[in-house]
Amino acid sequence: MFTIYKPLKRAENQVSHDPGVLSLTALGWILQDEDRATRLLSLTGLTPERLRNAVEEPAVQGAILEYLTNYEPDLVRCAEALGVEPAELVAAHAELTR
Repeated sequence: MFTIYKPLKRAENQVSHDPGVLSLTALGWILQDEDRATRLLSLTGLTPERLRNAVEEPAVQGAILEYLTNYEPDLVRCAEALGVEPAELVAAHAELTR
């Protein structure tokens, strides 16, 4: 149903702090769990086709991070999985949606 994306790592084994890259990496984490992926689509109003075709748009990337910022348990789990602080995902969301 969903394509699984692996986190993008920098040479020093850290996830990039670029908001767009963080969003795409977070999307990979979300899509690893079918329930989370279904919830993302349901809550954001995105369709799989829209997500595929517009994933590079800041508005879509912002929606991905907004999904996480609105549910703290997933925000914390995602940040842990990506090796970043939850505040970095929140800041990336703010940058993408301003």
